[in-house]
Amino acid sequence: MSRRVIYIVLDGLSHSVAHQHMGYLLALTEAQQASYYCLECELPAISRPLYECLLTGATPIESGIVNNAITRLSNQVSLFDLAKEAGKTTAAAAYHWISELYNRSPYQACRDRFTVAPDLPIQYGLFYHQDHYPDDHLFLDAEYLRRQYDPDLLLIHPMNIDDAGHKYSLDSPQYRNQARQTDRILSDWLPAWIAAGYQIIVTADHGMNNDFNHCGILPEERQVPLFVIGDAFSHDSSAKPLQRQLCGIVADLLQLEHAKARCQALLKESS
Repeated sequence: MSRRVIYIVLDGLSHSVAHQHMGYLLALTEAQQASYYCLECELPAISRPLYECLLTGATPIESGIVNNAITRLSNQVSLFDLAKEAGKTTAAAAYHWISELYNRSPYQACRDRFTVAPDLPIQYGLFYHQDHYPDDHLFLDAEYLRRQYDPDLLLIHPMNIDDAGHKYSLDSPQYRNQARQTDRILSDWLPAWIAAGYQIIVTADHGMNNDFNHCGILPEERQVPLFVIGDAFSHDSSAKPLQRQLCGIVADLLQLEHAKARCQALLKESS
């Protein structure tokens, strides 16, 4: 059975902070409406390479997107490509690097910020290009796309947690409080999306360290959260999903033909 998916990537959110401070998402897990897993991100633990991993299943070494300064279209088959080829509708409220990877590169704000282009992999997009673009605005952008275009696949990618980490470091009240604030924003939207039957993934690209940065193998940099919500998931506590398998998991939920890595234990057999 094909389902609609909302794929949320909370940029820069470390597992330790998610596991301790995101009370609404943790309440869903206590109520058995969500399941929580800790993932280890691929290396290098930086954004653009890991967007590519999350959306194509390719590790940075495989994709060639190995640093944030590589500005070109992806040469991998993305979730957006697979969904569009299958006749499904795609949308993204996300940082402009997502547009550069899958639609047009380089990003031109006047052309690409508001995207309505059924011929592109991301058919409907609201993209931003400043790291402090407010998360509450970004979720409003996402809800506009959801209501206006009813996408089968909706990517939501806010940046304020990562921005706070780069300004104040991992072990700072500002970083923790921004995680709490984003969790509160999620509590405004998730109940309606859950009631509407969406399958929802909430994860992060990488974590954060006390040098105001991320790139390497420290647990606080590499360990990221994964919350899954919906009746297509097995909610098996023994499942051990990998970051590079999330693309295949979303493709399975959408019933897309693909050869991506997958974690079958995370999904019910009928999915």
